[in-house]
Amino acid sequence: MDTVFVTNSVGETQAIAFDIASKVKDGGVVGLFGDLGAGKTTFAQGIAKKLGVKGRVISPTFLIVRAYELDDNRKFYHIDLYRLGSKGDLRSIGLREIVSEPRNIVLIEWAEKAQHVLPEKRIEVHMEHIGEFQRKLRIIRK
Repeated sequence: MDTVFVTNSVGETQAIAFDIASKVKDGGVVGLFGDLGAGKTTFAQGIAKKLGVKGRVISPTFLIVRAYELDDNRKFYHIDLYRLGSKGDLRSIGLREIVSEPRNIVLIEWAEKAQHVLPEKRIEVHMEHIGEFQRKLRIIRK
């Protein structure tokens, strides 16, 4: 079942992210879909904050993967596939292994580039920029 939200500020967008973070706190995959400026990094920052990641969270556009240690041997992976060139690049970053570890919390920006690797059970957030601060978020739980 899809749920649709319209947010009017960074704070409202991050409040939705907090809710999603609580649903994957023990492990899971969140795929973010949307054009440049849709709010994917803002959403990722909200997830990271709710999970207790300390410090500034920036999109790993050039690194592709950033890993953050959480408590109880859990890890939060923030992955940005914007610059991904080919499916071979997915293998080289070990994406299949990262998403297959059940205790990992994985957030993937530009998730459409990894559809064939994403686990069947996941949360998708389709984001659309509809105004200066307004975003439309469609949440799909698979």
